[in-house]
Amino acid sequence: MLKGPIPADKISEIRDRTDLVALVSEYVTLKKAGRNYLGLCPFHQEKTPSFTVSPEKQMFYCFGCGEGGNGFDFLMKASHMTFPEAVRHLAAKTGVVIPEPVRSATEKARDGLREQAVRINGMAATHFARSLQASAGRVARAYLENRGVGAETVKEFRLGYAPDAWRSLRDYLARSGAPLDLAEKLGLIIPGKEGGFYDRFRARLIFPIEDAAGRVVAFGGRIIGEGEPKYLNSPESLLFSKGRQLYGLNRAREEIRRQDCVILVEGYFDLIALHEAGIRNGVATLGTALTRDHVDLLRRYTRNVVAVFDPDEAGRKALARSLEVFLAGGMQARAVILPDGRDPDEFVRASGPEAFHEVIAHAPSAVDYYIDRMIGSQRSFEEKQAAIQAAVPFMARIADPVSRELFIRRVAERVGIDEGLLKKEVSRGVPASGAAVPVSAARKKSAPLDPLEWSLLQLMLEHPETVPEVSRSGILDCFLHEDLKRFGAYLVERGREGHGQTPSIQDLLTAWPEDPIRERVQRLYVTASPYDPGMVDKIRIDAVHRIRRRWFRERHRLLAETLRAAQDRGDQAGSEQLLRQKEGLLKEEQGVDIKRSEE
Repeated sequence: MLKGPIPADKISEIRDRTDLVALVSEYVTLKKAGRNYLGLCPFHQEKTPSFTVSPEKQMFYCFGCGEGGNGFDFLMKASHMTFPEAVRHLAAKTGVVIPEPVRSATEKARDGLREQAVRINGMAATHFARSLQASAGRVARAYLENRGVGAETVKEFRLGYAPDAWRSLRDYLARSGAPLDLAEKLGLIIPGKEGGFYDRFRARLIFPIEDAAGRVVAFGGRIIGEGEPKYLNSPESLLFSKGRQLYGLNRAREEIRRQDCVILVEGYFDLIALHEAGIRNGVATLGTALTRDHVDLLRRYTRNVVAVFDPDEAGRKALARSLEVFLAGGMQARAVILPDGRDPDEFVRASGPEAFHEVIAHAPSAVDYYIDRMIGSQRSFEEKQAAIQAAVPFMARIADPVSRELFIRRVAERVGIDEGLLKKEVSRGVPASGAAVPVSAARKKSAPLDPLEWSLLQLMLEHPETVPEVSRSGILDCFLHEDLKRFGAYLVERGREGHGQTPSIQDLLTAWPEDPIRERVQRLYVTASPYDPGMVDKIRIDAVHRIRRRWFRERHRLLAETLRAAQDRGDQAGSEQLLRQKEGLLKEEQGVDIKRSEE
């Protein structure tokens, strides 16, 4: 596959030449419904069709789950492609030739090295798989059988065995002509003190670690018999970063998508036991703490995660660390600690998959679980004080201000202390960048889209002749939702550039990728306009008036609160200044009312 940036004009040509109805029909049964096509959504389970494809606008949108976009978006979602992969796939279908980019010698060398590294890891995986089936692997096969791992699972996960020998893999690679210096960089072999190389993995059951494309990028090894460390992973390399890989994701992603949920476990055998029991939506971390990169990987397929933790102190710490990452990544997380201190492997083999499903079905939210275990169980004053002191740094690290405020509220309610006092204590530990964002402002930006403000923006989109009047009214300054205010400013600027023409849907989605505005724009372009053309001016004037009146009410409320606070602390000068501001606001409001009566 060609690599490098794809020219923008080629992307536009591919998009324009793509027959979206034909493309979607490869995945979904569509039926004509007026000017559009309708079918069951491939991205969530539904019984009544709510998935719409507009051949006129070359857009799809699901009214059930909110997914939408163009042909590139559909392929990225349906086939888990990256954007370049989707573009190249549709280029092949539409006959558009993408020119090969000019690459530097350094880039060619780097790509060649990566391809060679993938081949070497593939050779190592083959050697380990053969060794497992050979006489040397008899003990490892017995070990797998004892743990309930069948032959099909061994084959699917490409499990192998590293013989109890110093140079088994090293000699195999040398005979195969593989460069040993690169094998060393991949962590397969280690340089000896007296020259030469010896195998990193010896007398170990081998778990090949694959990327999303199924290529082996690293290995994990579990000792057979006595010895330390029990588990050994490949070091980080040009192919592998354990903070960016999740074991089993390439096999689980379709089931994760189908169930709209992922089960996160810690160990190789935990995941394999779930798979063996028919639970196919699990992934495992690789002996490292959960990272934001892990969460970003999972968010491609779902926002719902059930994380299974060990019952010991390390498990509780892992819960706190993971919860912080889940909140920052916008995941809906639930937490499970299995009964009797068992890990998933032990629990599933002892109690069966039905019992595991039952535990998962009743898993509490990770937030509730954290509060219950870390704070709610404390009885005495001293215990509660210690629990709060331990929780404050954690709450201060929650990056999203809205999530942080909700968390503070839950803790305050549970412990029975003043929310404002706890918020003040937490704010001392919030980084400057987080503290600089008032919670009220963050709420405005993160809250659901304001229907009143959106109705005016929708009018501007569907009737671009209204944009100049909206701009002259200055009403965008009265918007309370910051994203909608910025979107309105974008429409005004595009109106000036486009001489009264509405931006195309493709231009809008390219310039404005943020949810939930993107979702609303997509929905708008596959539905009929709710506005009577003869009523456009009246609708515009009424919307502007209602937004402005609300803005004045909010200003009066804030001034009243500030004035009360100034009076309570005996600030005479401040109170007088606020009273003058209130009088000025009333005069401004009266002037707007007079102007309104003249329209």
